[in-house]
Amino acid sequence: MFPTPQPLVASLQARVHPDEWQARLQLAACYRVFAMLGWTEMIYNHITVRLPDSASGGDKQFLINPFGLHYSEVTASNLVKINLQGQVLDGSPYKVNPAGFVVHATLHEGLPGAHCVMHMHTTAGVAVASLKDGLSQSNFYSAQLHGMLAYHDFEGITIHPDEGPRVLHSIGNKPALILRNHGLLTWGQTLPQTFAILWTLQRACEIQLATQSMGEPIAVPEHIAAKCTRDALQFNPNHGAGADVFEALVRQMDRIDTGWRA
Repeated sequence: MFPTPQPLVASLQARVHPDEWQARLQLAACYRVFAMLGWTEMIYNHITVRLPDSASGGDKQFLINPFGLHYSEVTASNLVKINLQGQVLDGSPYKVNPAGFVVHATLHEGLPGAHCVMHMHTTAGVAVASLKDGLSQSNFYSAQLHGMLAYHDFEGITIHPDEGPRVLHSIGNKPALILRNHGLLTWGQTLPQTFAILWTLQRACEIQLATQSMGEPIAVPEHIAAKCTRDALQFNPNHGAGADVFEALVRQMDRIDTGWRA
């Protein structure tokens, strides 16, 4: 039987805390932005948001996409609320992909600042993740990630909980992670900040893919890359931490379809 979007629960907004509804709106918008940008992998991959204590009563809960739906079908109402054990808390008829639960729950629990976690398998991202030397510090975008990037060796499909502590160890306190042979992952204190980091990492991979197809890249010196990262505004909370960029994309998406708000 083909999975199809379930009928919307019209009363959901009235039944959840206002802060949860705002989190649902922002996350649903992000899924639609990913779809608009072509950052999708059929029905797979995940973006998750940890609910604030005001909405969760202090319990660690987060929102995740309903497994079986394309990103372009995600709405504020059909996002699934789960706890760190993967239990569905909002009566959703949808299942949750174990691969999404294992990695994202590990980061939401183990990293106090991980309000949002994003993971994707773009062509450029997986290609760079499959290179022995990974991301090359050789372009405008990779230079802005100086000291922000970690790597985790491939262990197979991420459905085994015992991998979680090793992922955390690999990450340390770095907000961008290349899962070797696998894809890209970022986390941040807000959804827009996490998006800004991921966009920069994705763009760096795209430029590297194009550059290496033509020849040997010119390396950016360490001191210049460090300066680029200090000067970059899009990650900095004092400069909106990506909020203006994300809101511009949401406005663009709204001109195409506003169904994600339901």
